[in-house]
Amino acid sequence: MDVKTYWQHFKAHHPEITTDHYDAYAFGSSDATADLLAHLVKIGQKTATTSGVELYEADEPFPFVGEYNIILDAQGNPVCVTQTKVTETVPFDQVSQEHAYHEGEDDRTLSTWRKEHRAFFTREYQVAEQTFNDQIPCFCEVFEVVR
Repeated sequence: MDVKTYWQHFKAHHPEITTDHYDAYAFGSSDATADLLAHLVKIGQKTATTSGVELYEADEPFPFVGEYNIILDAQGNPVCVTQTKVTETVPFDQVSQEHAYHEGEDDRTLSTWRKEHRAFFTREYQVAEQTFNDQIPCFCEVFEVVR
């Protein structure tokens, strides 16, 4: 099912939702990661994510509390709908153990989160011709699955 049809089907089962605004995206930088993270979201293990603030395009809006998101697998198929519950911007080295746990990946510890995200952000910042450091501003988002 394509994203637009998935959204219309979702709204038909949730008449209280009156907005047509949603974002649709896959997590990660590889097909395997996108599929794994979509699965973790769907089963409720992954309820948070982190982005590099400086990696957003100038005209790209930040997620906002109340926003709906359609999580996609590696092939662009909708897996589930989430709703953003909390957003905050903090330096990389101040991301909390709680947030790392809610990201739902690996052993869910802060030390593993920092190791994996440091590697991920280093690559992403290089692609953007920027330099990663432990004080980069991170956009932390908490969400819940609503379908």
